[in-house]
Amino acid sequence: MAREYAIYDVFTDTKLAGNPLAVIFDGEGLSDAAMQAVARELNLSETVFVQPADHAAHTARIRIFTPGRELPFAGHPTVGTAIALAERSYASDRDSVDLVSVLEENVGPVRCAVRLRNGEAGFCEFDLPRISSRHALTLDPQKLADALSLKASAIGFENHVPTVWSAGVPFLLVPVHDLAAVEGLEFDPHLWERVAPMSEGRLTSAYVYCRGGIHHAAKFHARMFSPDMGISEDPATGAAVAALSGAIHHFDALPDGHHPMMIEQGVEMGRPSHIHLHIDVKDGAVARARIGGQAVRVAAGELDL
Repeated sequence: MAREYAIYDVFTDTKLAGNPLAVIFDGEGLSDAAMQAVARELNLSETVFVQPADHAAHTARIRIFTPGRELPFAGHPTVGTAIALAERSYASDRDSVDLVSVLEENVGPVRCAVRLRNGEAGFCEFDLPRISSRHALTLDPQKLADALSLKASAIGFENHVPTVWSAGVPFLLVPVHDLAAVEGLEFDPHLWERVAPMSEGRLTSAYVYCRGGIHHAAKFHARMFSPDMGISEDPATGAAVAALSGAIHHFDALPDGHHPMMIEQGVEMGRPSHIHLHIDVKDGAVARARIGGQAVRVAAGELDL
């Protein structure tokens, strides 16, 4: 059976930058094992399989696979798939399209707002399916530093310390002193597997971040490594930024109001990505958070499966 697919670069408006994503538009009828095998074959950070929605009012159900396993939720697949489906539906009318779609993910329904403009990369912003929450786990900064080939003194800045947070997928967030430390770290996956804790039944992935960035608008600069997902390094990780939203609010004591910020990732890989995060704080707690970004198609074809 011929199954149509497209590859999008996500969290960028530039082809061959950002995080590549494969979207299999005809994902119905494939077994879990077959979907995992396709994801391994394509070997991108994530591959999405689009299936009919369970709820008639929703746009589609999507299954998200890394080369190593299925994910309940992920940011760049949500952004890329919402844009890909919108472009597919409005291929003959791209002058000005604004729409709201709901993608059914394993974490639950995710509401997406999509904007299409002629001659521009599509843009999508989605509501976090869950407010980020902290997992109380004991962490050893020295062992984490060893796994990152850093001095222990490089771990942490201001009052930010290593913590585990999740908005659907748990990440061990490791703040480091400055941009030079992030750029110069060397991730040891074998040592990480020995020192990183388990959370929600899985080995936590490493999300290393500092303040500032290469881009003048960046509030944070980050890198992500995940042996458990089969990802040596990820150019852009929306689910990690979703988790980071909780840490930012916690450590920076964000006041009530709206807080927009941009997080850059993938710079060291030559695939710069720009992830837009919006945090709304009310009565001292995160009331709502959203993640947004652009995506551009770079390839299309058929799988013979």
